[in-house]
Amino acid sequence: MDEVRAAIVAAAGRLLREEGAAAVTTRAVSQAAGVQPPTIYRLFGDKDGLLDAVAEDAMGTYVDGKSIDDGLDPVADLRNGWRHHLAFGLANPDLFLLLSEPRRSGSPAVAAGTEVLRKRVHRLAATGRLRVDEQRAVDMIHAAGTGAVLAIMTGAADGLGEAMFDAVAAAILTDRPALPADDTRTVAVAFAAVVDDLPALSTAERALLTEWLDKAIKDRS
Repeated sequence: MDEVRAAIVAAAGRLLREEGAAAVTTRAVSQAAGVQPPTIYRLFGDKDGLLDAVAEDAMGTYVDGKSIDDGLDPVADLRNGWRHHLAFGLANPDLFLLLSEPRRSGSPAVAAGTEVLRKRVHRLAATGRLRVDEQRAVDMIHAAGTGAVLAIMTGAADGLGEAMFDAVAAAILTDRPALPADDTRTVAVAFAAVVDDLPALSTAERALLTEWLDKAIKDRS
């Protein structure tokens, strides 16, 4: 049954990519997958359930292609991730729209994609390059990336993707790693990123230090 399910998801995904969302009907998918329509209802419930499965499968492939390059400068790695995001969205417009629906924000696959972005942002914080807290940076990058893809889909001028990255980078990044004499908020963000790696502290001490740093960061926001 797993093979049948995989064949149906693959057929639906192929129709979505090649012919658009309107082509993904129960009849068309069943014909493409070589199964009877009741099989789709039994495995996925309805068309929305099938589309959910297609979205999850696509996000799994997408996340596999977003691996972090630890040998690359964190800012360059973030830019690479941004470009991968735009390229995926523009190559799969109907699929991107499906994945961007707010109701999918809690899905495991979407969460996995967000976690990759979160790790990229954490690397920036740990090297003293982040001028805002990590969650704000994640939210800004995610919102800008989604908006950039949608705008380019509707005919935005060439170069918008890179311009949007530069604008977000200017808002969340410092020009160079922070030093103690630099903006104290940036230093606090960097320190907060490595608290869990301090071996001499107890769990309670780490929690207290994290609380103090979080307060220092928010007091200067």
